[in-house]
Amino acid sequence: MRRGQPITFSVYFNKAVGAGESLAFVAETGKAPSESHYTRAVFAVSGALVAGSWSAVEVSREANCVNFSILSPPTAPIGRYKLSLRVACGDKAYAYLLGEFILLFNPWCSGDPVHMANEAERQEYVLNENGMMFAGNANYIEARGWYLGQFQQGILNLCLMLLDLSLYHRQDPTGDASRRSDPRYVGRVISSMVNGNDNDNGVLEGKWSESFAHHENPSRWNGSTDILRIWAQGNYRPVQYGQCWVFAGVAGTVLRCLGIPTRLVTNFNSAHDADHNLSIDKYYDPSGKSLKMGQDSVWDYHVWNECWFVRRDLGTGYSGWQVIDSTPQERSQGIYQCGPASVVAIKQGDVRMNYDSGFIYSEVNADICRWVCYSNGKRERVYCDTASIGRNISTKAVGSNHRVDITNNYKFPEGSAEERNVYRKACAEMSGSRGAPRRASTLDAAASDLVTHPELFGKFKLVQPPVFGKDVHLILSLANLATAPKTVTVNLSVSTVLYTRRAVQEILKESTTVQLGSKEEKEIPLRITYGHYKASLTDEKKLLVTALCDVQAGEKLLVEKALTLQSPSITITLPPNLVANRLATAEISYANPLPEPVDDCALLVTLMGQGVKINVAGLAPGEQSKIYFEFTPCSAGTMQLHVDFSCNKFQHVKSFVVMNVAPESDAP
Repeated sequence: MRRGQPITFSVYFNKAVGAGESLAFVAETGKAPSESHYTRAVFAVSGALVAGSWSAVEVSREANCVNFSILSPPTAPIGRYKLSLRVACGDKAYAYLLGEFILLFNPWCSGDPVHMANEAERQEYVLNENGMMFAGNANYIEARGWYLGQFQQGILNLCLMLLDLSLYHRQDPTGDASRRSDPRYVGRVISSMVNGNDNDNGVLEGKWSESFAHHENPSRWNGSTDILRIWAQGNYRPVQYGQCWVFAGVAGTVLRCLGIPTRLVTNFNSAHDADHNLSIDKYYDPSGKSLKMGQDSVWDYHVWNECWFVRRDLGTGYSGWQVIDSTPQERSQGIYQCGPASVVAIKQGDVRMNYDSGFIYSEVNADICRWVCYSNGKRERVYCDTASIGRNISTKAVGSNHRVDITNNYKFPEGSAEERNVYRKACAEMSGSRGAPRRASTLDAAASDLVTHPELFGKFKLVQPPVFGKDVHLILSLANLATAPKTVTVNLSVSTVLYTRRAVQEILKESTTVQLGSKEEKEIPLRITYGHYKASLTDEKKLLVTALCDVQAGEKLLVEKALTLQSPSITITLPPNLVANRLATAEISYANPLPEPVDDCALLVTLMGQGVKINVAGLAPGEQSKIYFEFTPCSAGTMQLHVDFSCNKFQHVKSFVVMNVAPESDAP
């Protein structure tokens, strides 16, 4: 039952209730229920239900059967309850355990902090089992389906088990049960328990590398239900492995299952500011090769959750969407957890507000400072970028599979006075001196120290979209903005990288010298062949191209471009009319995009968390093929059909299609 909403049920007695007998119910949750902790309530059967409190009324009776309606407060702790009936007659009282019920958050109830007024949004953010997230990079955004499955058999029990296994519950089971009335608290617990980094029986272990041994590659997952069931079957040990979109997908399932309105959000060019100075410091050698120095990083994208609820602890101005991030990046209060942080607080630069708003602010609005490191130990800052972090922040539209850009929810437009003012405010708050300038150690990388009129400008341009299996053609455009001629040494470097932009292997290195006359612009072509990248490209199919441009006895310019090679397409064609419990056939077309043959080919077709692996024949270079897949939708409604294609040369090329299944009664 959802809190703040009446529920009616029947109680059968072995004899009629006597005139002198009075009835009351007892509802209890947690290990040591008590009225002082609001985990135990005793409420007599009265003449009317009372909003805001536990209450019960008799609806009707027939012979020995009595129908009751009970109402819970909209702020009662959620979780598993025992319900007892107390029968009193004179000075004697008898209690009868009737059974158990589970109380959930209620977005339909105006008194519940998770109340959401719009019915279409409630349908999307609470009831929809078919999620969607976005990946790729800021210039090439691709949609990924994710089956949340929050209402599937056994998932609610696993979500409650997740709460019971948390460190919060182990350390204070009585207080934990009481605090489950607050979506802010429950969301924070979930953010800590979806990852298993605190030896707390968390659901997933994260791994960011190019090798996953004999465990699951994170790219294999396309839904939460398999992960949660494997977690339970493995005696609640973390499932190997997950990355950010997997953590967010599982957290989305748990949050929606418990009744908290939730959506999946992708931040492109997402920063990880390890030293909390709102500057992402990146280091290169004089040839332009990225150096593994410092802990700051920029991911091509990062996926987290937003939850909708009131923030009475911060004030009503900070209510609404709250960021919860279960990907283990930094400890918060000693645990790998993050949020809930008010999106409004992030936009306003209120980086000291609970919880972790400063960390999330840096993810969407830190500055990038690039340094060249020399063999004598000297470091030289060559560029500061104020606008690249936090691009195209995206989520699924209500009622459709379109992408909605919500960047303006998180920050003012890049380049605006409001954005820079908020940045300065955030820097002051992070340094602990609101309204005062930052210390010199952090100020040196700030926008206030930028060269506002550089004399050399550079930019990478793609000749055509980069496609997996084909050569990549780029042009480095260099422009001398000054009147004096320049001699520029250009050191080019290309590496295969993870989506976190951690280098896997340098695959190409070139150097050239360019003479630029007054106000002259020249173009330098760069070709990255399939042979360059084929041996070290990861499943994310990402490259990082850098050019360190060095003017003799003058300035330095570092130009960088992250590329995502477009995956081969999989086409899924469905019949026009799909009916529950009626056989249907899907046509699945796939191809080998490579200039060499592929073997060990397999398709994994998944519907509502149930997958079927189909081994198919190898493909010649550029060859296309198709199969016909028969399936029977077991229920009516909207659902996703996922297809995953793997072979010996690449893994986990994905596609999905959303289908509407009619009930049998509507079939012709």
